[in-house]
Amino acid sequence: MFNKGDERMTVEKYGTENLRFMDFCAGIGGGRIGLEKAGMRCVGFSEINWGSVKTYREFFGKEEQNYGDLMKINPGDLPDFDLMIAGFPCQTFSVIGPRTGMKDRRGMTIFGLIDIMTAKNLKYFILENVKGLLNHGGGESLKVILKELDEAGYKVFWKLVTSLYLGVPQMRERIYFVGIRKNLVTNGVSFDFPRSVKIPDIKNYLIDTDESLEFNEKRMAYETFLKYLDNKYNKGKFSIERMLKENYLVIDTRQSDLRLYHGQVPTLRTGRHGILYVRDGKFRKLSGYESLLLQGFPEELARKVRGKIDEGSLLSQAGNAMTVNVVEAFGENLANFINNTSKSAYEEKRFDTIRFANR
Repeated sequence: MFNKGDERMTVEKYGTENLRFMDFCAGIGGGRIGLEKAGMRCVGFSEINWGSVKTYREFFGKEEQNYGDLMKINPGDLPDFDLMIAGFPCQTFSVIGPRTGMKDRRGMTIFGLIDIMTAKNLKYFILENVKGLLNHGGGESLKVILKELDEAGYKVFWKLVTSLYLGVPQMRERIYFVGIRKNLVTNGVSFDFPRSVKIPDIKNYLIDTDESLEFNEKRMAYETFLKYLDNKYNKGKFSIERMLKENYLVIDTRQSDLRLYHGQVPTLRTGRHGILYVRDGKFRKLSGYESLLLQGFPEELARKVRGKIDEGSLLSQAGNAMTVNVVEAFGENLANFINNTSKSAYEEKRFDTIRFANR
C-alpha cells in the first residue's frame, strides 16, 4: 500500500551529487571541471600526453589516478562510474589536419571508448569532436560513429555548438554527443541542448599584467611582423596607428593574411600561438593564462600553473582543451534529463501503487 512518507522521495534525490564520471582523453581537465561544476564527481582520468598529465596534476593534485592509454585499459581495472566524458582525438578529423579518419589509429580511439562503455554498462556519456567530422569522408565517418554508438545500446543526441554563445568570448565550434542508455530513455523525455547566453565582455579575460608579453620594436619578432603586414595579402590594408587606438582589438597573425576581431577571439588551437591584442595603446601577446580563461578555466586554477608550465605548452594545452562552460551547460542539462526521467518513473510507480491499493 502507498505510504505517504514516500512523498519525501522527491526529484532532488535523483540529482547529480552521486553521479560518478571518468575523464578520458582528459587533456588538462576542462571536461572534468565542467562536470564538477555541474555537481558530478570524478573517479579517475586517462591521458597519455605527459605534458598534459603534468598540468592536470597541478590542477587537481599529484595523487590523481591516471589509467593511461585507454586503448590498453582493462575495463575490469576501472572503478565503477556512471558517465564517460571524452574529447577524443581531433587531429584526425580536423579541417586543419590530415584527413585520414578511420584509417588512422587515432581515429580508432572512439571504438576503444565504446568498448569501455559496453564493458562497464555505462548509463551516459558526453563526447566532443571537431567540426571537421561533419563532412569527413562525405559524412561517412560521422555515420559510422553514430551507428556504432546506437548498436552499443545508446540513444545519441548530437549538435554543433560554439563556445561563443555558451559563456566565453571565443569562436570555437565543436560537435557534442550526449549518449543515454536506451533503457533510460522513457516516456518521451528528450535531451534538451543548452540555450545560448550573452557573450561576456572580452576585457574580463585579457587581464594578464606581465610586461614581458608586450609586443613592440624591442622584440626581434616585431620586425617580422612589420614585414608580414607588408606582404601581398596585407599590404595597404592595415595601419598600426589605427590598430593601436582600438582597445581590446584582437589580431590573428595567420600564415598569410591577418584578421581582426572585436569582442571575441578566434578558435584557440594547439598550433595557434600568433594571437595579439591591443590594450592601453600597446600590442600584447595572448598568454597561456589568458588562454585558459578563454576556455572557461577558473582564475584560481589558471594562476596555479603560472611559472610552472612554460608558455608554449600552456597555449597548446589550452587550445586542445574542452571549454569548461560548454561542458558545464551540457552536464546541467543532462542532470535535468536524469531528474525528469527519474521523476516520471517515480510518479508512474506511485500512480500504479495507488491504483493497485484502490482496487
